Amino acid sequence: MKIITESQALEILKNLIAIKSVNDKEKDVATYLQELLAKYDIKSDIKTIRGDRANLVAEIGSGSPVLGVSGHMDVVEAGNPEDWNSDPFEMTERNGQLFGRGITDMKAGLAALVITMIELHNEGLPKQGTIRLIATMGEEVGEEGSSYLLDEGYMEDVDGLVIAEPSGYNIGYAEKGSMDIKFVSKGKASHSSMPENGYNAIDALMNLLIDANAAFRDKNIKQDAMGSLIFNTTLIKGGTQVNSIPDYAEADANVRTIPEYSNQRVITELNTLMEKYNQQGAGLGMDIYMNEEPVSMQADNTLVDLTKELMSKYTTDEITISPISPVTDASNLVKGKPIDFPFIISGPGNDTPHQVNESLDKQMFFDFIELYKKLFVEFL
Repeated sequence: MKIITESQALEILKNLIAIKSVNDKEKDVATYLQELLAKYDIKSDIKTIRGDRANLVAEIGSGSPVLGVSGHMDVVEAGNPEDWNSDPFEMTERNGQLFGRGITDMKAGLAALVITMIELHNEGLPKQGTIRLIATMGEEVGEEGSSYLLDEGYMEDVDGLVIAEPSGYNIGYAEKGSMDIKFVSKGKASHSSMPENGYNAIDALMNLLIDANAAFRDKNIKQDAMGSLIFNTTLIKGGTQVNSIPDYAEADANVRTIPEYSNQRVITELNTLMEKYNQQGAGLGMDIYMNEEPVSMQADNTLVDLTKELMSKYTTDEITISPISPVTDASNLVKGKPIDFPFIISGPGNDTPHQVNESLDKQMFFDFIELYKKLFVEFL
């Protein structure tokens, strides 16, 4: 018999959505979950990082094997609330769809993990092994929380990992790497009518970015299951007024790396391009402020096989098993694990993360709770 009804599960999810953990305030989420778990005699620890930012760890069962289950507690900005059809921080249901910021990325996945642990614990499960909840802060910007948990040893004895990021009725087993890079270009100011007396910082930066586009969008770059290397300039600014040669410009770029073109290879290529222009008088430099390698695990692992078998009971569509492009906390949590380490990225959700009117199919939320209950016990 379920200890948490469907209406109670929705209330838990609604309460999580109401906590505005926008790149902050994860401690409020952790506190809510800690109090919820305590009602059902499950102990948990809040690991404060700083201020209102914290991770949460909870366990049921004992001994080995250990299954890690992970979800992040932060969400991205909602943008202009007037663009939404309802308050982004008040979960709303319309025609079987649930709406709210973070509903699919990934508070529904997090809620499903917590509810699953409560249900299993109430049933005296697991009979053997441990289920360890790893709820993280700061995933949306740099996977900071998971790096702390890795350093604190919470993955050392873990024998398998489920990350409940939104996949829908599909399964991820690997992911691209991600790099965030700030380029800085320093020149010399002069009047725009006398450019020969200055050095245009914007020109140098533009030339670098154009060369980088050509280098990293080359169709001849070898690629396998993860697809192509991706390079995009996403922020740019420079200059102070229209009739002055700019002495400063900067741009930020995001790179999604693949095993065939490593993060270090990207760095080497960028250094080569910058040196070319610096020898011509430019003052180009870069700061790599996020540098996560690709996660390359085998598709043929125990968790993939079990999940596919169980998931087929909830959908008639073909279940896709593939790498994913977004970066998750796996970039930290699977470090040091062998290539055949049982690992999946699978949770309730769709393609609306970070969008206005982010949504989730209500039945999918319930389905994943049932799927997780079976999966976690069968794995252990």
